[in-house]
Amino acid sequence: MFTSNEGGSDGLAEAADERGFFAEPRPTTRKVKAEPPVSPDSDVAHYHGHRERLRSKYRDNGDAALADYELLELLLFRLIPRRDTKPIAKALIARFGTFGGVMGAPISLLQEVKGVGENVALDLKLIASVSQRMLKSEIRKKEVLASWSSVIDYCRAVMAHEAREQFRILFLDKRNVLIADEVQGQGTVDHTPVYPREVVRRALELSSTAIILVHNHPSGDPTPSRADIEMTKTIVETAKPLGIAVHDHIIIGKDGHVSFKGLRLI
Repeated sequence: MFTSNEGGSDGLAEAADERGFFAEPRPTTRKVKAEPPVSPDSDVAHYHGHRERLRSKYRDNGDAALADYELLELLLFRLIPRRDTKPIAKALIARFGTFGGVMGAPISLLQEVKGVGENVALDLKLIASVSQRMLKSEIRKKEVLASWSSVIDYCRAVMAHEAREQFRILFLDKRNVLIADEVQGQGTVDHTPVYPREVVRRALELSSTAIILVHNHPSGDPTPSRADIEMTKTIVETAKPLGIAVHDHIIIGKDGHVSFKGLRLI
């Protein structure tokens, strides 16, 4: 899918010549004024210059010089090579709020935007998955507490734009190196069932001596609820006698994140 074919005028012109060759001859009783030749690419030529200017802008100044919709345009150039993608990029940003919101949106919702078909939606999700995999590689086999900003970046990338609550656990070994990253449950827009004994059981199966709890608030506000605080307290109390430490509980929202440890709730 990541190819661009902005030419094709020769092939279309040849096809036009063939149609003229096999056409019935016109009557010669009256003189018909010839229509001016139409370029096969006349309907798209107006944005070719824009595309090149935007590519040059990125090449010379990097992504900091581009607005979110312009960066999205650069991606859509390859995914939709023969259409003006600026209106589509702007419509996507308007619908989902931010560049991250677009990349985190479900395929079904992406396709509700005019100009975005299944293939384009799948390609956008592929790009998002590549980005998430890159962020995850920054914390894999590393001492997690020494790479805290990378942990937050990864959790925000994979959870901030989820439409439903998701409860994730990062399992660490005795050196605080990541053993596993698992989603333990998904719920509704404002609730996820969590079973402390299951959390501890899974930690024991993985020989994990420490865990980091993570969940998202689809509302966007990461402020912990009373239920969040009570659930965390129960997990801490269940895990501690078995030698499993709960380093933190992070709540991810579209507008930021909060740390239970930072709030002194752990």
